[in-house]
Amino acid sequence: MRHEITKESFKNQSFYVGIDFHKKSWKVTILGEHYEHKTMSQDPSAEHLVRYLNHHFPGATYQAVYEAGFSGFNSCRELNQLGVNCIVIHPADVPTNQKERLQKTDKADSRKLARALRNKELEAIHVPDPELEADRSLVRQRFRLVKDISRTKNRVKSLLLQFGISIPEHITSAQSRHWSKVYSNWLKNLPVDRTSLRQVIDNYINIAESQRKELLIVNKQIRQLSLTQGYQSNYTLLLSVPGIGLMTAMTVLTQLGDIRRFERLDDLCNYIGLVPSMYGSGDKMQTGKMIHRGRKELKIMLIEASWEAIRKDPALMLKFNELTKTMHKNKAIVRIARKLLGRIRFVLNNNQPYELSVVK
Repeated sequence: MRHEITKESFKNQSFYVGIDFHKKSWKVTILGEHYEHKTMSQDPSAEHLVRYLNHHFPGATYQAVYEAGFSGFNSCRELNQLGVNCIVIHPADVPTNQKERLQKTDKADSRKLARALRNKELEAIHVPDPELEADRSLVRQRFRLVKDISRTKNRVKSLLLQFGISIPEHITSAQSRHWSKVYSNWLKNLPVDRTSLRQVIDNYINIAESQRKELLIVNKQIRQLSLTQGYQSNYTLLLSVPGIGLMTAMTVLTQLGDIRRFERLDDLCNYIGLVPSMYGSGDKMQTGKMIHRGRKELKIMLIEASWEAIRKDPALMLKFNELTKTMHKNKAIVRIARKLLGRIRFVLNNNQPYELSVVK
């Protein structure tokens, strides 16, 4: 006799969904408490998945997981709104055996996600609200524009080296990593015999000038964002910390969101990536370079801000001088960046401006 499926048929039962995202389709694995239902391909739609779950397992509790990537957090928000408890995880945190590494497929990826979710082996990452995610995208766009300008400059340098053209020393020292107006004028007036080479250089100049105009526009937009109600108070507080300027402050605020979600400074340093890699066995412990996890742009900005901070804060300068007695200055500045991050955390948590430390 066949049992009729009602809305209460799967009450008090849980189903676990692992999703491997692609632009045109999702690979989905659905697991029950003690069995595997199926692995299937479906349209990239949260509504499509929820309809399937409600139709086949009415009354059940649904949990879903997928890896952070190109798809962002919108699907996670949609699934949660439709009644599925969805989390997003860091791709490197998925438990993987050697066979799965050697034979990586979409099916295997979705199955291990669902299995790890059922076994409660996953730690969810923070999902920002849509407004914060949009603000974060604006600040990241500025970071990418700066990188694009640097790439354009490097391509010109490579082209000049290829044809044996030397850049004057006063221009090289003055422009640093940036495309300066002096450098641009020198390129425009550079005597070149070959027509095609002149055209290539002019094209690069036009590209760089366009990128610089875009950078100025984005800088203005970020400055306007810093003066909005959601950021102005914390932005003003961060400016009181030595070494922190407009871009570093807005990168911190948009990337971290509510800093109170980090219970300890170590949690915050791990999130950004200001911790060394370690390998320990028995009585031996080796530390290496900084881990690759974390937000690269925020890590770079904090280290750059630390070089400025040791000039302005006597306490940080004293600590830096002490550290350089036992290690290279590039390693010492990472320690200073952790201390600077501690000052940022204190200022935001206590809602009070930073008071410059003075050595008596």
